Amino acid sequence: MQSAIKLTKYLKPYMLFTIIAPLLMVLEVAMDLLQPTIMQHIIDNGIAKNDTAYVVTMFGLMILCAILGLVGGVGCSIYATKSAVNFATDIRKDLYETITYFSSRNKDHFTLGKLITNITSDVEALQRALTMLLKIFVRGPLTFIGAVIIVFFTARELFSVLLFVVPILAFSIYFFTKISGKLFLKVQEAIDQVNTKVQENLAGIRVIKAYNRKKHQMDQFSEVNSSLMGRNIKAEQIVGILGPLTMFVVNIGIILALWQGAIKVENGTIQVGVIVAFINYLMMIMGGLMSSSSVLMLIARSIPSANRIVEVLEETSDIKSSDQAITTPVKGEVEFDNVSFTYNEDNESVLKNISFKVRPGETVGIIGATGSGKSTIIKLIPRLFDATQGEIRIDGVPVKQYDLQTLRSAIAFAPQKATLFSKTIEENIKYGKDDATIDEIIDALQSSQAYEFVEKFDEKTNYHITQGATNLSGGAKTTFSNGSCICKKTSYINFR
Repeated sequence: MQSAIKLTKYLKPYMLFTIIAPLLMVLEVAMDLLQPTIMQHIIDNGIAKNDTAYVVTMFGLMILCAILGLVGGVGCSIYATKSAVNFATDIRKDLYETITYFSSRNKDHFTLGKLITNITSDVEALQRALTMLLKIFVRGPLTFIGAVIIVFFTARELFSVLLFVVPILAFSIYFFTKISGKLFLKVQEAIDQVNTKVQENLAGIRVIKAYNRKKHQMDQFSEVNSSLMGRNIKAEQIVGILGPLTMFVVNIGIILALWQGAIKVENGTIQVGVIVAFINYLMMIMGGLMSSSSVLMLIARSIPSANRIVEVLEETSDIKSSDQAITTPVKGEVEFDNVSFTYNEDNESVLKNISFKVRPGETVGIIGATGSGKSTIIKLIPRLFDATQGEIRIDGVPVKQYDLQTLRSAIAFAPQKATLFSKTIEENIKYGKDDATIDEIIDALQSSQAYEFVEKFDEKTNYHITQGATNLSGGAKTTFSNGSCICKKTSYINFR
Protein backbone atom coordinates (compact mmCIF):
# COMPACT_ATOMS: atom_id res chain seq x y z
CA MET A 1 0.00 0.00 0.00
CA GLN A 2 2.95 2.32 0.66
CA SER A 3 3.93 2.01 -3.00
CA ALA A 4 0.47 3.15 -4.10
CA ILE A 5 0.75 6.15 -1.76
CA LYS A 6 4.14 7.03 -3.26
CA LEU A 7 2.61 7.06 -6.75
CA THR A 8 -0.05 9.60 -5.73
CA LYS A 9 2.46 12.35 -6.57
CA TYR A 10 1.62 11.68 -10.22
CA LEU A 11 -1.95 12.79 -9.50
CA LYS A 12 -1.01 16.28 -8.31
CA PRO A 13 -0.96 17.92 -11.79
CA TYR A 14 -4.45 16.52 -12.40
CA MET A 15 -5.92 17.14 -8.96
CA LEU A 16 -8.74 19.28 -10.40
CA PHE A 17 -9.95 16.36 -12.55
CA THR A 18 -9.52 14.02 -9.58
CA ILE A 19 -11.77 16.19 -7.39
CA ILE A 20 -14.43 17.03 -9.99
CA ALA A 21 -15.03 13.39 -10.99
CA PRO A 22 -16.19 12.18 -7.53
CA LEU A 23 -18.31 15.33 -7.01
CA LEU A 24 -20.19 14.62 -10.23
CA MET A 25 -20.64 11.02 -9.12
CA VAL A 26 -22.20 12.28 -5.87
CA LEU A 27 -24.80 14.05 -8.01
CA GLU A 28 -25.59 10.84 -9.91
CA VAL A 29 -25.87 8.78 -6.71
CA ALA A 30 -28.14 11.37 -5.06
CA MET A 31 -30.50 11.27 -8.03
CA ASP A 32 -30.53 7.45 -8.04
CA LEU A 33 -31.33 7.34 -4.32
CA LEU A 34 -34.34 9.61 -4.83
CA GLN A 35 -35.97 7.33 -7.42
CA PRO A 36 -37.31 4.56 -5.10
CA THR A 37 -38.67 7.15 -2.63
CA ILE A 38 -40.48 8.95 -5.46
CA MET A 39 -41.84 5.59 -6.63
CA GLN A 40 -43.06 4.86 -3.10
CA HIS A 41 -44.98 8.14 -3.02
CA ILE A 42 -46.47 7.47 -6.48
CA ILE A 43 -47.80 4.10 -5.27
CA ASP A 44 -49.00 5.12 -1.81
CA ASN A 45 -50.12 8.71 -2.42
CA GLY A 46 -50.93 8.72 -6.11
CA ILE A 47 -52.11 5.35 -7.39
CA ALA A 48 -53.68 4.25 -4.09
CA LYS A 49 -55.66 7.51 -3.87
CA ASN A 50 -56.33 7.66 -7.63
CA ASP A 51 -54.65 11.08 -7.82
CA THR A 52 -53.56 11.33 -11.49
CA ALA A 53 -52.17 14.88 -11.18
CA TYR A 54 -49.90 13.79 -8.33
CA VAL A 55 -48.67 10.79 -10.33
CA VAL A 56 -47.86 12.98 -13.35
CA THR A 57 -46.03 15.52 -11.17
CA MET A 58 -43.93 12.84 -9.48
CA PHE A 59 -43.30 11.19 -12.84
CA GLY A 60 -41.88 14.49 -14.14
CA LEU A 61 -39.69 14.69 -11.03
CA MET A 62 -38.36 11.20 -11.76
CA ILE A 63 -37.43 12.25 -15.31
CA LEU A 64 -35.64 15.35 -13.99
CA CYS A 65 -33.68 13.22 -11.51
CA ALA A 66 -32.76 10.81 -14.29
CA ILE A 67 -31.44 13.66 -16.48
CA LEU A 68 -29.40 15.16 -13.65
CA GLY A 69 -28.03 11.70 -12.85
CA LEU A 70 -27.04 11.27 -16.50
CA VAL A 71 -25.17 14.58 -16.46
CA GLY A 72 -23.34 13.56 -13.28
CA GLY A 73 -22.45 10.10 -14.60
CA VAL A 74 -21.17 11.29 -17.97
CA GLY A 75 -19.21 14.15 -16.40
CA CYS A 76 -17.66 11.80 -13.86
CA SER A 77 -16.57 9.39 -16.62
CA ILE A 78 -14.96 12.19 -18.63
CA TYR A 79 -12.94 13.67 -15.77
CA ALA A 80 -12.05 10.31 -14.20
CA THR A 81 -10.70 9.13 -17.55
CA LYS A 82 -8.65 12.31 -18.01
CA SER A 83 -7.14 11.94 -14.56
CA ALA A 84 -6.36 8.21 -14.85
CA VAL A 85 -4.94 8.31 -18.39
CA ASN A 86 -2.66 11.28 -17.66
CA PHE A 87 -1.59 9.64 -14.40
CA ALA A 88 -0.65 6.42 -16.20
CA THR A 89 1.07 8.28 -19.05
CA ASP A 90 3.36 10.17 -16.65
CA ILE A 91 4.27 6.98 -14.77
CA ARG A 92 5.01 5.20 -18.05
CA LYS A 93 7.20 8.11 -19.16
CA ASP A 94 9.20 8.07 -15.90
CA LEU A 95 9.54 4.29 -16.04
CA TYR A 96 10.94 4.48 -19.56
CA GLU A 97 13.33 7.26 -18.61
CA THR A 98 14.49 5.33 -15.53
CA ILE A 99 15.06 2.15 -17.53
CA THR A 100 17.13 3.97 -20.16
CA TYR A 101 19.57 5.04 -17.43
CA PHE A 102 19.90 1.52 -16.04
CA SER A 103 23.25 -0.19 -16.31
CA SER A 104 23.50 -3.69 -17.71
CA ARG A 105 23.53 -5.07 -14.18
CA ASN A 106 20.31 -3.20 -13.35
CA LYS A 107 18.61 -4.65 -16.43
CA ASP A 108 19.83 -8.14 -15.61
CA HIS A 109 18.48 -7.76 -12.07
CA PHE A 110 14.92 -7.08 -13.29
CA THR A 111 15.06 -9.00 -16.63
CA LEU A 112 13.68 -7.53 -19.85
CA GLY A 113 10.41 -9.46 -19.57
CA LYS A 114 9.63 -7.93 -16.18
CA LEU A 115 10.53 -4.42 -17.36
CA ILE A 116 8.22 -4.81 -20.36
CA THR A 117 5.43 -5.96 -18.02
CA ASN A 118 6.11 -2.97 -15.74
CA ILE A 119 5.73 -0.43 -18.53
CA THR A 120 2.65 -2.10 -20.08
CA SER A 121 0.54 -4.43 -17.95
CA ASP A 122 1.43 -2.97 -14.54
CA VAL A 123 0.78 0.62 -15.61
CA GLU A 124 -2.51 -0.40 -17.25
CA ALA A 125 -3.57 -2.11 -14.02
CA LEU A 126 -2.99 1.14 -12.12
CA GLN A 127 -4.89 3.14 -14.73
CA ARG A 128 -7.92 0.82 -14.53
CA ALA A 129 -7.85 0.87 -10.74
CA LEU A 130 -7.74 4.67 -10.59
CA THR A 131 -10.55 5.03 -13.14
CA MET A 132 -12.74 2.66 -11.14
CA LEU A 133 -11.71 4.30 -7.87
CA LEU A 134 -12.87 7.74 -9.05
CA LYS A 135 -16.08 6.39 -10.56
CA ILE A 136 -17.39 3.17 -9.07
CA PHE A 137 -15.70 3.27 -5.68
CA VAL A 138 -17.29 6.64 -5.00
CA ARG A 139 -20.63 5.40 -6.25
CA GLY A 140 -20.60 2.09 -4.35
CA PRO A 141 -20.09 3.31 -0.77
CA LEU A 142 -22.30 6.38 -1.29
CA THR A 143 -25.11 4.22 -2.67
CA PHE A 144 -24.72 1.73 0.17
CA ILE A 145 -24.63 4.33 2.96
CA GLY A 146 -27.41 6.43 1.43
CA ALA A 147 -29.70 3.42 0.94
CA VAL A 148 -29.13 2.17 4.49
CA ILE A 149 -29.91 5.61 5.96
CA ILE A 150 -33.06 6.02 3.87
CA VAL A 151 -34.29 2.52 4.80
CA PHE A 152 -33.66 3.27 8.48
CA PHE A 153 -35.88 6.37 8.37
CA THR A 154 -38.54 5.27 5.86
CA ALA A 155 -38.81 1.49 6.30
CA ARG A 156 -37.56 0.81 9.81
CA GLU A 157 -39.95 -2.13 10.13
CA LEU A 158 -37.85 -4.01 7.54
CA PHE A 159 -34.46 -2.81 8.73
CA SER A 160 -33.77 -6.10 10.51
CA VAL A 161 -33.40 -7.75 7.07
CA LEU A 162 -30.37 -5.53 6.40
CA LEU A 163 -28.82 -6.65 9.69
CA PHE A 164 -28.86 -10.18 8.25
CA VAL A 165 -27.77 -9.41 4.66
CA VAL A 166 -25.11 -6.71 5.04
CA PRO A 167 -22.67 -8.48 7.43
CA ILE A 168 -22.62 -11.60 5.23
CA LEU A 169 -21.98 -9.52 2.12
CA ALA A 170 -19.27 -7.43 3.80
CA PHE A 171 -17.42 -10.50 5.10
CA SER A 172 -17.61 -12.21 1.69
CA ILE A 173 -16.16 -9.15 -0.05
CA TYR A 174 -13.30 -8.87 2.46
CA PHE A 175 -12.46 -12.57 2.23
CA PHE A 176 -12.45 -12.80 -1.57
CA THR A 177 -10.59 -9.51 -2.01
CA LYS A 178 -7.79 -10.66 0.28
CA ILE A 179 -7.36 -13.94 -1.58
CA SER A 180 -7.56 -12.36 -5.04
CA GLY A 181 -4.70 -9.94 -4.27
CA LYS A 182 -2.28 -12.83 -3.66
CA LEU A 183 -3.49 -14.75 -6.70
CA PHE A 184 -3.16 -11.82 -9.10
CA LEU A 185 0.41 -11.20 -7.93
CA LYS A 186 1.20 -14.70 -9.19
CA VAL A 187 -0.58 -13.85 -12.45
CA GLN A 188 1.69 -10.83 -12.99
CA GLU A 189 4.75 -12.99 -12.34
CA ALA A 190 3.50 -15.45 -14.96
CA ILE A 191 3.04 -12.56 -17.42
CA ASP A 192 6.70 -11.66 -16.81
CA GLN A 193 7.71 -15.17 -17.86
CA VAL A 194 5.57 -15.03 -21.00
CA ASN A 195 6.97 -11.63 -22.01
CA THR A 196 10.53 -12.83 -21.42
CA LYS A 197 9.98 -15.92 -23.55
CA VAL A 198 8.32 -13.95 -26.37
CA GLN A 199 11.09 -11.33 -26.39
CA GLU A 200 13.77 -14.03 -26.40
CA ASN A 201 12.17 -16.05 -29.19
CA LEU A 202 11.46 -13.07 -31.45
CA ALA A 203 15.01 -11.78 -31.02
CA GLY A 204 16.41 -15.18 -31.99
CA ILE A 205 13.82 -16.16 -34.60
CA ARG A 206 16.40 -16.63 -37.37
CA VAL A 207 18.51 -18.96 -35.23
CA ILE A 208 15.39 -20.92 -34.28
CA LYS A 209 14.45 -21.38 -37.94
CA ALA A 210 18.02 -22.16 -39.03
CA TYR A 211 18.28 -24.98 -36.46
CA ASN A 212 14.70 -26.11 -37.07
CA ARG A 213 13.84 -25.68 -33.37
CA LYS A 214 10.40 -24.18 -33.80
CA LYS A 215 8.64 -27.09 -32.12
CA HIS A 216 11.09 -27.00 -29.20
CA GLN A 217 10.52 -23.26 -28.67
CA MET A 218 6.75 -23.68 -29.06
CA ASP A 219 6.82 -26.35 -26.36
CA GLN A 220 8.73 -24.00 -24.06
CA PHE A 221 6.29 -21.17 -24.75
CA SER A 222 3.33 -23.51 -24.20
CA GLU A 223 4.76 -24.33 -20.79
CA VAL A 224 4.90 -20.71 -19.58
CA ASN A 225 1.62 -19.92 -21.35
CA SER A 226 -0.10 -22.84 -19.60
CA SER A 227 1.28 -21.61 -16.28
CA LEU A 228 -0.23 -18.18 -16.96
CA MET A 229 -3.53 -19.79 -17.98
CA GLY A 230 -3.67 -21.89 -14.81
CA ARG A 231 -2.99 -18.93 -12.53
CA ASN A 232 -5.47 -16.75 -14.43
CA ILE A 233 -8.21 -19.37 -14.22
CA LYS A 234 -7.66 -19.85 -10.50
CA ALA A 235 -7.74 -16.11 -9.83
CA GLU A 236 -10.78 -15.45 -12.02
CA GLN A 237 -12.67 -18.41 -10.54
CA ILE A 238 -12.19 -17.03 -7.04
CA VAL A 239 -13.43 -13.63 -8.20
CA GLY A 240 -16.31 -15.26 -10.11
CA ILE A 241 -17.67 -16.96 -7.01
CA LEU A 242 -18.40 -13.62 -5.33
CA GLY A 243 -21.08 -12.52 -7.81
CA PRO A 244 -23.41 -15.54 -7.51
CA LEU A 245 -22.83 -15.72 -3.75
CA THR A 246 -23.80 -12.07 -3.34
CA MET A 247 -26.90 -12.47 -5.49
CA PHE A 248 -27.93 -15.54 -3.46
CA VAL A 249 -27.67 -13.60 -0.18
CA VAL A 250 -29.62 -10.66 -1.65
CA ASN A 251 -32.35 -12.97 -2.96
CA ILE A 252 -32.70 -14.46 0.50
CA GLY A 253 -33.02 -10.89 1.81
CA ILE A 254 -35.75 -10.10 -0.73
CA ILE A 255 -37.67 -13.21 0.29
CA LEU A 256 -37.40 -12.23 3.95
CA ALA A 257 -38.50 -8.67 3.13
CA LEU A 258 -41.56 -9.87 1.18
CA TRP A 259 -42.48 -12.32 3.94
CA GLN A 260 -42.20 -9.71 6.71
CA GLY A 261 -43.78 -7.05 4.51
CA ALA A 262 -46.81 -9.18 3.69
CA ILE A 263 -47.44 -9.75 7.40
CA LYS A 264 -47.06 -6.06 8.25
CA VAL A 265 -49.24 -4.90 5.33
CA GLU A 266 -51.95 -7.26 6.50
CA ASN A 267 -51.59 -5.82 10.00
CA GLY A 268 -51.73 -2.29 8.55
CA THR A 269 -48.28 -1.43 9.89
CA ILE A 270 -46.75 -0.42 6.54
CA GLN A 271 -47.94 0.31 3.00
CA VAL A 272 -47.19 -1.58 -0.22
CA GLY A 273 -45.09 1.27 -1.59
CA VAL A 274 -42.69 0.93 1.35
CA ILE A 275 -42.04 -2.73 0.44
CA VAL A 276 -41.40 -1.83 -3.21
CA ALA A 277 -39.04 0.97 -2.19
CA PHE A 278 -37.26 -1.33 0.30
CA ILE A 279 -36.62 -3.99 -2.36
CA ASN A 280 -35.23 -1.29 -4.66
CA TYR A 281 -32.97 -0.02 -1.91
CA LEU A 282 -31.91 -3.57 -1.10
CA MET A 283 -30.87 -4.03 -4.73
CA MET A 284 -29.01 -0.70 -4.52
CA ILE A 285 -27.21 -1.88 -1.39
CA MET A 286 -26.22 -5.06 -3.19
CA GLY A 287 -25.09 -3.07 -6.22
CA GLY A 288 -23.10 -0.71 -4.02
CA LEU A 289 -21.35 -3.56 -2.25
CA MET A 290 -20.75 -5.45 -5.49
CA SER A 291 -19.29 -2.43 -7.27
CA SER A 292 -17.18 -1.65 -4.22
CA SER A 293 -15.92 -5.24 -4.17
CA SER A 294 -15.04 -5.03 -7.86
CA VAL A 295 -12.98 -1.92 -7.22
CA LEU A 296 -11.36 -3.46 -4.16
CA MET A 297 -10.34 -6.45 -6.25
CA LEU A 298 -8.94 -4.17 -8.92
CA ILE A 299 -7.04 -2.33 -6.21
CA ALA A 300 -5.85 -5.67 -4.82
CA ARG A 301 -4.61 -6.52 -8.32
CA SER A 302 -2.99 -3.12 -8.78
CA ILE A 303 -1.10 -3.03 -5.46
CA PRO A 304 1.41 -5.71 -6.58
CA SER A 305 1.78 -3.74 -9.82
CA ALA A 306 2.39 -0.55 -7.83
CA ASN A 307 5.03 -2.34 -5.75
CA ARG A 308 6.80 -3.55 -8.89
CA ILE A 309 6.67 -0.10 -10.51
CA VAL A 310 8.03 1.68 -7.43
CA GLU A 311 10.78 -0.93 -7.17
CA VAL A 312 11.94 0.03 -10.68
CA LEU A 313 11.52 3.78 -10.15
CA GLU A 314 13.51 3.67 -6.93
CA GLU A 315 16.27 1.49 -8.35
CA THR A 316 19.52 3.44 -8.42
CA SER A 317 21.76 2.84 -11.40
CA ASP A 318 25.13 1.51 -10.24
CA ILE A 319 26.75 3.58 -13.01
CA LYS A 320 26.10 7.32 -12.81
CA SER A 321 27.85 10.65 -12.98
CA SER A 322 29.58 11.90 -9.83
CA ASP A 323 28.30 14.99 -8.03
CA GLN A 324 31.16 17.12 -9.40
CA ALA A 325 31.46 15.43 -12.78
CA ILE A 326 33.92 16.82 -15.34
CA THR A 327 32.38 18.18 -18.54
CA THR A 328 35.65 19.18 -20.25
CA PRO A 329 35.74 17.97 -23.89
CA VAL A 330 37.63 14.71 -24.32
CA LYS A 331 40.85 14.70 -26.40
CA GLY A 332 41.16 10.93 -26.61
CA GLU A 333 44.12 9.51 -24.66
CA VAL A 334 42.97 6.21 -23.13
CA GLU A 335 44.91 4.42 -20.40
CA PHE A 336 44.16 1.14 -18.62
CA ASP A 337 46.06 0.80 -15.33
CA ASN A 338 46.08 -2.74 -13.91
CA VAL A 339 42.37 -3.23 -14.74
CA SER A 340 40.47 -6.37 -13.77
CA PHE A 341 36.79 -7.11 -14.31
CA THR A 342 34.27 -9.80 -13.48
CA TYR A 343 30.61 -9.94 -14.54
CA ASN A 344 29.68 -11.83 -11.39
CA GLU A 345 31.47 -11.80 -8.06
CA ASP A 346 31.14 -15.57 -7.80
CA ASN A 347 32.77 -16.15 -11.21
CA GLU A 348 36.34 -15.93 -12.41
CA SER A 349 37.55 -12.56 -13.70
CA VAL A 350 37.13 -11.95 -17.42
CA LEU A 351 40.01 -9.45 -17.42
CA LYS A 352 43.06 -9.61 -15.15
CA ASN A 353 45.58 -6.83 -14.61
CA ILE A 354 45.20 -5.22 -18.06
CA SER A 355 47.45 -2.19 -18.67
CA PHE A 356 48.02 -0.21 -21.88
CA LYS A 357 47.88 3.35 -23.23
CA VAL A 358 46.43 4.66 -26.52
CA ARG A 359 47.31 8.21 -27.59
CA PRO A 360 45.00 10.49 -29.63
CA GLY A 361 45.13 9.63 -33.34
CA GLU A 362 46.50 6.13 -32.85
CA THR A 363 44.74 3.07 -34.23
CA VAL A 364 44.87 0.02 -31.99
CA GLY A 365 43.60 -3.49 -32.65
CA ILE A 366 42.98 -5.94 -29.81
CA ILE A 367 43.37 -9.57 -30.82
CA GLY A 368 42.33 -12.57 -28.78
CA ALA A 369 40.37 -15.80 -28.75
CA THR A 370 36.61 -15.89 -28.35
CA GLY A 371 35.71 -15.08 -24.74
CA SER A 372 39.07 -13.53 -23.97
CA GLY A 373 37.46 -10.18 -23.06
CA LYS A 374 38.07 -8.02 -26.16
CA SER A 375 34.54 -6.57 -26.20
CA THR A 376 34.58 -6.23 -22.41
CA ILE A 377 37.65 -3.97 -22.60
CA ILE A 378 35.79 -1.66 -24.99
CA LYS A 379 32.63 -1.63 -22.86
CA LEU A 380 34.61 -0.37 -19.89
CA ILE A 381 35.68 2.83 -21.69
CA PRO A 382 32.19 4.45 -22.01
CA ARG A 383 31.29 2.90 -18.63
CA LEU A 384 28.76 0.39 -19.87
CA PHE A 385 30.36 -1.50 -16.99
CA ASP A 386 32.78 -0.31 -14.29
CA ALA A 387 36.09 -2.03 -13.68
CA THR A 388 36.18 -4.32 -10.67
CA GLN A 389 39.78 -3.38 -9.90
CA GLY A 390 42.31 -0.93 -11.29
CA GLU A 391 41.60 2.36 -13.02
CA ILE A 392 40.74 3.57 -16.52
CA ARG A 393 41.78 7.11 -17.39
CA ILE A 394 40.98 9.36 -20.34
CA ASP A 395 43.30 12.34 -20.82
CA GLY A 396 44.73 11.44 -17.43
CA VAL A 397 41.35 11.72 -15.67
CA PRO A 398 39.60 8.61 -14.22
CA VAL A 399 36.50 7.85 -16.32
CA LYS A 400 34.36 7.76 -13.17
CA GLN A 401 35.01 11.49 -12.73
CA TYR A 402 33.58 12.36 -16.17
CA ASP A 403 29.99 13.36 -16.76
CA LEU A 404 28.46 10.33 -18.49
CA GLN A 405 26.94 12.39 -21.29
CA THR A 406 30.28 14.14 -21.95
CA LEU A 407 32.14 10.84 -21.92
CA ARG A 408 29.78 8.91 -24.17
CA SER A 409 29.21 11.76 -26.61
CA ALA A 410 32.94 11.56 -27.39
CA ILE A 411 32.73 7.90 -28.39
CA ALA A 412 31.14 6.13 -31.35
CA PHE A 413 31.13 2.37 -31.67
CA ALA A 414 29.99 -0.36 -34.02
CA PRO A 415 28.73 -3.28 -31.93
CA GLN A 416 29.05 -6.93 -32.90
CA LYS A 417 25.33 -6.98 -33.63
CA ALA A 418 24.32 -4.04 -35.78
CA THR A 419 21.32 -2.22 -34.29
CA LEU A 420 19.09 -0.08 -36.50
CA PHE A 421 15.83 1.62 -35.53
CA SER A 422 12.52 1.57 -37.37
CA LYS A 423 13.14 4.96 -38.98
CA THR A 424 14.54 6.22 -42.28
CA ILE A 425 18.14 5.66 -43.31
CA GLU A 426 18.80 9.37 -42.80
CA GLU A 427 17.43 9.28 -39.25
CA ASN A 428 19.55 6.22 -38.43
CA ILE A 429 22.72 7.85 -39.77
CA LYS A 430 21.93 11.03 -37.83
CA TYR A 431 21.69 8.92 -34.67
CA GLY A 432 25.40 9.65 -34.34
CA LYS A 433 24.90 13.39 -34.91
CA ASP A 434 21.49 15.04 -34.68
CA ASP A 435 22.46 18.16 -36.61
CA ALA A 436 24.28 16.40 -39.46
CA THR A 437 23.84 18.01 -42.89
CA ILE A 438 22.93 16.03 -46.00
CA ASP A 439 26.53 16.36 -47.19
CA GLU A 440 27.82 14.88 -43.92
CA ILE A 441 25.32 12.04 -44.21
CA ILE A 442 26.40 11.24 -47.77
CA ASP A 443 30.06 11.45 -46.74
CA ALA A 444 29.42 9.03 -43.87
CA LEU A 445 27.60 6.63 -46.20
CA GLN A 446 30.40 6.73 -48.74
CA SER A 447 33.08 6.23 -46.08
CA SER A 448 31.26 3.20 -44.69
CA GLN A 449 30.68 1.74 -48.18
CA ALA A 450 26.90 2.07 -47.64
CA TYR A 451 26.19 4.64 -50.33
CA GLU A 452 25.76 2.05 -53.11
CA PHE A 453 22.96 0.41 -51.10
CA VAL A 454 21.17 3.73 -50.69
CA GLU A 455 21.35 4.48 -54.42
CA LYS A 456 19.35 1.33 -55.17
CA PHE A 457 16.34 2.57 -53.18
CA ASP A 458 13.79 4.86 -54.82
CA GLU A 459 13.47 6.88 -51.61
CA LYS A 460 17.30 7.15 -51.22
CA THR A 461 18.05 8.26 -47.63
CA ASN A 462 14.31 8.47 -46.90
CA TYR A 463 13.98 4.71 -47.29
CA HIS A 464 12.19 3.42 -44.17
CA ILE A 465 13.84 0.60 -42.25
CA THR A 466 11.47 -1.88 -40.63
CA GLN A 467 11.64 -3.00 -37.02
CA GLY A 468 14.71 -5.16 -36.60
CA ALA A 469 15.88 -4.03 -40.08
CA THR A 470 14.30 -7.14 -41.60
CA ASN A 471 14.17 -5.42 -45.01
CA LEU A 472 17.98 -5.17 -45.14
CA SER A 473 20.71 -7.74 -45.54
CA GLY A 474 23.19 -8.40 -42.75
CA GLY A 475 25.93 -6.55 -44.59
CA ALA A 476 23.73 -3.53 -45.23
CA LYS A 477 22.85 -3.35 -41.54
CA THR A 478 26.52 -3.33 -40.62
CA THR A 479 27.47 -0.63 -43.13
CA PHE A 480 24.63 1.66 -42.03
CA SER A 481 25.59 1.11 -38.38
CA ASN A 482 29.20 2.02 -39.23
CA GLY A 483 27.91 5.07 -41.15
CA SER A 484 26.24 6.37 -37.99
CA CYS A 485 29.58 6.06 -36.14
CA ILE A 486 31.50 7.84 -38.89
CA CYS A 487 28.89 10.63 -38.99
CA LYS A 488 29.64 11.28 -35.33
CA LYS A 489 33.23 12.29 -36.28
CA THR A 490 34.73 11.32 -32.92
CA SER A 491 36.70 8.49 -31.35
CA TYR A 492 35.69 5.36 -33.24
CA ILE A 493 35.55 1.98 -31.56
CA ASN A 494 34.80 -1.20 -33.50
CA PHE A 495 33.51 -4.08 -31.36
CA ARG A 496 34.25 -6.80 -33.89
